[in-house]
Amino acid sequence: MLEDTTITCPYCWESIPLELDLSAGSQTYTEDCSVCCRPIVISLRVDDEGGFEVDGRSEDE
Repeated sequence: MLEDTTITCPYCWESIPLELDLSAGSQTYTEDCSVCCRPIVISLRVDDEGGFEVDGRSEDE
């Protein structure tokens, strides 16, 4: 199941759209900001009911 969401880049503070694959479960991966091109560590947590939380942080946090 794919879910669209938006996070704020921890570098340039722009809103960044993400497409999340909830069927893969909880995961952590790196994706470049579409505005400033810096790497954002994306943490996705998926619960048993299909709800999710996502956040993005800089690599040095």
